Amino acid sequence: MTESYNRPQIKICGLTRVDEAVKCAELGADAIGCVFYSKSPRNVSVDEVENICRSLPENIITVGLFVNESFSFIMHRVKACGLKGVQLHGQESFELVEALRKENILVIKALFAERKPELKDADKYNASTYLVECGRGKLPGGNAVEWDWKKAKAFGEKYPFVLAGGLKPDNVCQAISDSVPDAVDVSSGVESFPGRKDPGKVEAFIKAVSSCVFDKEKTRKLRIVLR
Repeated sequence: MTESYNRPQIKICGLTRVDEAVKCAELGADAIGCVFYSKSPRNVSVDEVENICRSLPENIITVGLFVNESFSFIMHRVKACGLKGVQLHGQESFELVEALRKENILVIKALFAERKPELKDADKYNASTYLVECGRGKLPGGNAVEWDWKKAKAFGEKYPFVLAGGLKPDNVCQAISDSVPDAVDVSSGVESFPGRKDPGKVEAFIKAVSSCVFDKEKTRKLRIVLR
């Protein structure tokens, strides 16, 4: 039987400081993400992520974000930091996804509405779950771009997915209503500036997700996808 959740799970991504990661967990985040991508303003070192992971409660899913890295590069950081999952945000191969899944970790593969790999490419992978976003902007991530979240709804009828891209406290309910995701992922939408999370915005975002109302009976039960 597929386990269900009473609201979309919440992943806060781009954490760079222990105190902010701990606060996100205290406020109700289900997962914390850290970025291993040198071109990102949220890029962090192995030592920084190890300290973050060590400081979080056991129930929090810790995820490392990678872009077109090798199996050895990724697994070194998974083991050194104690990560529970990885998020692949580039042009990674099916073979890499398979190899990582054999390590018994959560593997999130990013797919995009406006660039490759596209939503229709999901069948090429065997990821634990998928992250769906727009794909516009200079960086591989969401670039704080709001997009037509309705484009993800049909995808979710077939695959488990995390919605990302332009989410913030004042629009996340609309995004959830439009796409019915199993989880939502936010970074810049809860920041005071890149890499620094604003506790007030994080709290507002989590409260907004928890208060969203949509007709689950006409869609499907939300799946637990971050664990």
